[in-house]
Amino acid sequence: MLTKKVRDDTESAPPSGADAPARVPRDSATGAGSSAPKSAPKAARTDARANARTDGEITSREAARPAPQPLLARVRPVKIGLRWKLSAAIAAVSALVAIMLSLVVHNAARASMIDNSRDVQNERVQFAERIYESTGRLTINARLDDPALPAPLKHLAQKGKRATYVQQTSHSPVIWAATPVPGGRIISLHAGFADTFSVLTDLDQALTAGSAAVVGGSTALGVLIGGRLSRRLRKAAEAAGRVADGETDVRVRDAIGGRVRDETDELARAIDAMADALAGRLEAERRVTADIAHELRTPVTGLVTAAELLPPGRPSELVHDRVAVLRTLIEDVLEVSRLDGAAEHADLQDVALGEFVRRRVVVASPSAHVAIRGDAVVRTDPRRLERVLANLLANAVRHGKPPIEVTVDGPSVQVRDYGPGFPDDLLRDGPSRFRTGSADRAGSGHGLGLTIAVGQTRVLGARLTFRNAPPQDGGGAIAELVLPGE
Repeated sequence: MLTKKVRDDTESAPPSGADAPARVPRDSATGAGSSAPKSAPKAARTDARANARTDGEITSREAARPAPQPLLARVRPVKIGLRWKLSAAIAAVSALVAIMLSLVVHNAARASMIDNSRDVQNERVQFAERIYESTGRLTINARLDDPALPAPLKHLAQKGKRATYVQQTSHSPVIWAATPVPGGRIISLHAGFADTFSVLTDLDQALTAGSAAVVGGSTALGVLIGGRLSRRLRKAAEAAGRVADGETDVRVRDAIGGRVRDETDELARAIDAMADALAGRLEAERRVTADIAHELRTPVTGLVTAAELLPPGRPSELVHDRVAVLRTLIEDVLEVSRLDGAAEHADLQDVALGEFVRRRVVVASPSAHVAIRGDAVVRTDPRRLERVLANLLANAVRHGKPPIEVTVDGPSVQVRDYGPGFPDDLLRDGPSRFRTGSADRAGSGHGLGLTIAVGQTRVLGARLTFRNAPPQDGGGAIAELVLPGE
């Protein structure tokens, strides 16, 4: 009898020895519970004055109640570095690829094992069929009209087809094979192949270990790569900050190190080019300012000489005063240009700070009060220190209110007045040339005193800070100079 080999690829999961049940859809009709009716609202007491408020009115209590902020607005953003973002991305991609490959390998191995088991059972049932037809006996655990034969396989055998069937169990698949024999009967046999499918468990363990190793290795590689990139960017940011603070000789490309031609190197080159361009423009402006001030010295000197020849009187005094102001302005502009050139050097000497400040304050501002809380010997340039102290006192006298207090505490010198205090833009941005704190520029001075004080402080290697005293302490402006110790 010619038979045809047919395989049923449908898999089911009945208990061992039971037929594969058809998938029966669940009854979607479910009983819906009814909720109890809500109780009727209670009658509320009415108040004529309360009801007189219209819908468009809002009470003062409701108006003062702050609007609730969204949850996202109250949550502070978490700062995550580039290293960890890159590592997380690499780990996620590696895990996804490892899982997909593991699933593909697992399914391919399982399908191959099932196909091999089907082939084995098919050969066995053919052998059992030949023995039965020739001798009438059943061999290799074959059964005739087995009542446990799965229904799909029994249906195919009744049609005269030889077929195999995979029955899922809780441990390993059971492979059935059946073929019809003369007389309308069916020979079938089944086997579990537990040893064969135990290899699949070992394969899954190997795939899990390999996937974990791949994810761990790729994550470590991402940490290394991201850390190197993050470190280069951090060094670039630090170098750019130093350039912004005025260190024009700093180069970002040298700070990040290495000669790797990547985006970080291109960024460093762009920042260095920008810094060079800005430094060139600033140097050009400084030279123009210095040249103009230098060229004006000769005619101003002539004006001073000519003013001395004027006859005494009020007009002569006005000319003398304006010429002196112009001469001071030119000298200040020249000093600012020299300080901007970063070519000034301090002539350091040992100075007893308390006595030095006391003598200079008496000359620069006799009305100021000097308090020495702690004396100290500092190594500094007396001429430049005197210039800084004189400018701070002049600013306090010109823009503040008495009393003027000068306090020496170790290497620190503090000058305080009780006026309106420093402007907000000065506290935020620092002193700027020709900014006097008056919007219409009608105030006294030219706005160069504090700029010169900051420049001389930088040459001395000291630190000059500005702040305002709190109103409860009397208010006023406080300038504090901290000199390096001996």
